[in-house]
Amino acid sequence: MHPGPTGGKVSGASIAGRPSLATPIKESGDGAGEARDLDEKNAYALFAAILAGEFPAAEIGAVSGALQSKGASLIEMQGCMRALYAHVGRLEATAERPRPVILPTGGGARRQPNLTALLALLLKRYGVPVLVHGLARGEVDVASGATRDGETDPAASAAGFGRVTTLEILLELGIEPATSLADAQARLAQNQIVYAPAAVLAPGLVPLLDDRARPRTRSFARSLVKLIDPFRGDGYRVVSVTHTGQLRRMRDFLSATNADALLFRGTEGEPFANPLRQTQVETFAKGIRSICAEKESCSLVAIPPLPATIDASTTAAWIAQALAGEMPVPAPIIAELACCLQGARRAIAVV
Repeated sequence: MHPGPTGGKVSGASIAGRPSLATPIKESGDGAGEARDLDEKNAYALFAAILAGEFPAAEIGAVSGALQSKGASLIEMQGCMRALYAHVGRLEATAERPRPVILPTGGGARRQPNLTALLALLLKRYGVPVLVHGLARGEVDVASGATRDGETDPAASAAGFGRVTTLEILLELGIEPATSLADAQARLAQNQIVYAPAAVLAPGLVPLLDDRARPRTRSFARSLVKLIDPFRGDGYRVVSVTHTGQLRRMRDFLSATNADALLFRGTEGEPFANPLRQTQVETFAKGIRSICAEKESCSLVAIPPLPATIDASTTAAWIAQALAGEMPVPAPIIAELACCLQGARRAIAVV
């Protein structure tokens, strides 16, 4: 609902040229919301309007929550992604190199060390360009549960924040985030690795990603962000999920869109394989699915040595040791690395 010209309330459907946020939710007689699917055209129009800032936060939260709760359909995801790509900056892949691997980071890890940076730097070592994208520097404070003055926010901690983000670890390793698309392109060409904040890669998504007051909105937006390919088909996406239902929906999307990607259950929303248990890793080549790494039914027999604590400084130091050969890289991450290398090199023509 929006204020009308005279200050009254009018429905979204009555505003010319603007989709209605009531469309995704069918109101039942007792007032409970019964979710129903949108078609691709309406999903596109709705999400395009949301990204354009045409709706207030409360309405966006309601519709995003409905989509997240019921699980967005394949058609809805396709429509939303079509709208999203109008707001995603474009990066160019170098034809002489393997296709860039895209690692979308989540809100960080808080139960075990975040090893996304290890995977990224291993890929770089093998000559694969790597794009990592996620939270911006200013948003790290929100994810870690700290206020802008550096003090701990008890409310944030109680809400489940206090995570260690990939950006925090990359900063410890001397990798600064890109400040613009041009900067991201230059870093990718010169260093073969770049961290692109959402504000650089897809500015229209930032309001949906960084507001802790609307967790379901943020969750739905992050599901879509995992599917971004700024290289417009030349990138190789590493898509991680946290729940079985998400796994099925992402699988359907990657197959239907002829994607080249990896799909697996990640670690706390981060795109690295659980170092303590081999998970199944699925690979998609032009939408054709196969199994790249088989799931193990039990934990690894030999527990790999991991960082003693999960803080960014300790994790970064351990990653540096692993890259130097002083610490063994966990077998599940080696398996994921092999799958990424296989997918990235499919873009290389055989002469």
